[in-house]
Amino acid sequence: MSSKIRWGILATGGIAATFTEDLLTLPDAEVVAVGSRTAASARAFADRYGIPCAHGTWADLAADPDVDIVYVATPHHAHREATALCLEAGKPVLCEKAFTLNEPDARYLVDLAEQRGLFLMEAMWMRCNPAILKLAELVADGAIGDVRTVQADFGLAGPFPADGRMRDPNLGGGALLDLGVYPIAFAQLLLGAPDSVAAHALLTPEGVDANTGMLFGYDSGAHATLTCSITSDTAARAYVAGPGGRFELPPVFFRPDHFTLHREGAEPEEFRVPYHGNGMAHEAVEAMRCLREGLTESPLVPWRSTLDVMATMDEIRRQIGVRYPGENA
Repeated sequence: MSSKIRWGILATGGIAATFTEDLLTLPDAEVVAVGSRTAASARAFADRYGIPCAHGTWADLAADPDVDIVYVATPHHAHREATALCLEAGKPVLCEKAFTLNEPDARYLVDLAEQRGLFLMEAMWMRCNPAILKLAELVADGAIGDVRTVQADFGLAGPFPADGRMRDPNLGGGALLDLGVYPIAFAQLLLGAPDSVAAHALLTPEGVDANTGMLFGYDSGAHATLTCSITSDTAARAYVAGPGGRFELPPVFFRPDHFTLHREGAEPEEFRVPYHGNGMAHEAVEAMRCLREGLTESPLVPWRSTLDVMATMDEIRRQIGVRYPGENA
């Protein structure tokens, strides 16, 4: 492996652009190739960011000998196909969240990476955010005692058109996989996988969730109350509470640069922990660290956490009656 980690970008949409912009700020990263389903799209993206090689197929990108790792930035429904293609070609992968449409697809990819001894990581940038890492450290150190309550929300008002990606079940549309994955991953970072789940949702005419509420229960007595929506512009805040106080995270809670500790009888204590660039650089730094150390999974975003979040979202969809085309009944 060269002194710089050489990245290939698979897909050319908005999130691919944001990630690439952050990669270009890292001195030990180099974007050497981009791949798309069309040569024109790949070339336009390559020209925009000064990327030397543009591939008109995913397979050509996966086979590129100059690429050390591939960032998969397709919509959810294509994550399994694109990631498996890269793994089968011997390429480590950083794959966008939601990792797949469901837990069986996620397990398939994890098993494939494990069999081939390749690095694989969900691009859950929140779990690599410096402020979130500091918060988790303080919680683990007992700053507020045992966590009893987590609350988080993420909603956008739209409106999202009926023929757009956000409402298309064929593309894994709905609030849950795009937005709800953040509150769920946040709660499970602090409390682990829930022992019970209760969910309620309003569905769109297309059959995906438009407005979803979730209550996670834990045998410890803790709980998490979470919401996601593509019909309401929510505050996108979060807080974590225990007997010793509470942490409050500002909008947007999954990429904060500060948070506040409130304790009874004490002045609020603010922790300022800025992030780099757009905030996506930190997951790239973590992926490159793991590659250099020969790790197949990241301790910050381990396979188990990805599988647990996917399993939770499967259960939520079962309760609210959302099923994507091609899934087993």
